[in-house]
Amino acid sequence: MTLKLETPRALADCISRDLGASDWLEIDQARIDAFAATTGDDHWIHVDVERARREMPDGKTIAHGLLTLSLVPRLQRSIWTIERRGRGLNYGYNRVRFTGPVPVGARIRLHQTLKAAEPAGEGVRFTFEATIEVEGTSRPALVAEMIVLIYES
Repeated sequence: MTLKLETPRALADCISRDLGASDWLEIDQARIDAFAATTGDDHWIHVDVERARREMPDGKTIAHGLLTLSLVPRLQRSIWTIERRGRGLNYGYNRVRFTGPVPVGARIRLHQTLKAAEPAGEGVRFTFEATIEVEGTSRPALVAEMIVLIYES
């Protein structure tokens, strides 16, 4: 269930709150291949299905860590929305750790907690703890502290 908020300042009232988890998203080989083609990162652990079958511990290719990170904004949309807002900007990351693999065919979801909210001119700068979970495993694939700047409308 998506948390619906009226304004960025309403989200600021959620500091230290677990905002919930996103919908699950399956990571298929087509998505991995498209990311490899876009970035030029065509290391065999990502794109060579036959070699991965022979040489990888699970016999599967794995998603790029940066592919997993790049899905955070998409997954975030199913956790919370702000009805009346202006533009939003990815302000950066204070810390990113790729703590486990995302094998092809796995389903991932984002879990978010709001850590801080600071006024920033006509907007609010939010700091989130973002964790990408892999269905059926206890270890997350990614843990990051992300910063987003959202302006009032």
